[in-house]
Amino acid sequence: MSGLTDKDSAGDNARIVLGLLDSVERDGAQSQRKLAADLGIALGLVNIYVKRCVKKGLLKVREAPARRYVYYLTPHGFAEKSKLTVDYLSYSFSFFRQARTDCAEILAAAKAQATDKVILAGLSDLADIVRICALEGGIQIVAIVDPEATAARYGDIPVEKSFDEVPAGFGAVIVTDLHHGADTFAAAVARFGADRVYAPKLLGLPRREAQP
Repeated sequence: MSGLTDKDSAGDNARIVLGLLDSVERDGAQSQRKLAADLGIALGLVNIYVKRCVKKGLLKVREAPARRYVYYLTPHGFAEKSKLTVDYLSYSFSFFRQARTDCAEILAAAKAQATDKVILAGLSDLADIVRICALEGGIQIVAIVDPEATAARYGDIPVEKSFDEVPAGFGAVIVTDLHHGADTFAAAVARFGADRVYAPKLLGLPRREAQP
């Protein structure tokens, strides 16, 4: 189970719906498989969201040749897309502000423990914010661990599939997994001990307080 709160889940839901409506507006003839690839979610989940949007009157569907379907936005769908754009931008700003505060506190606590090298557990927007704060705080991110990652590097940072692939020499692990936060946190604690694992407050995970 993820450590995300209901508010976080609502934000993720809004992101998917907004992405779906935006993709359909640009090309209503694309397949659900293409939509899934663009949105970065499972094909089955795209099907669920498409059906929900049709039921809510946001999308309409008509059959095309070769057993294909074409989707298009209704007037209600255009209005909802505009609303979601405003709501999501507001949510994103709030997320960035909270994440930046949390990450700065964590990095300060790590540095106070004589740790200037860390690894991140989870490739996400949160990892990008930690990266910014680390540059400002003079802390090196040795690697990012994410078993679902497809790239070998994220900028100048190596991306590994497991903790086993990360060379020794780092002092702390910062959980940045937005989708499986609780599981990732538990795995990191089991591997390195609670005193070496930090998690931003916004993930809602039980954690050692990051006190410098």
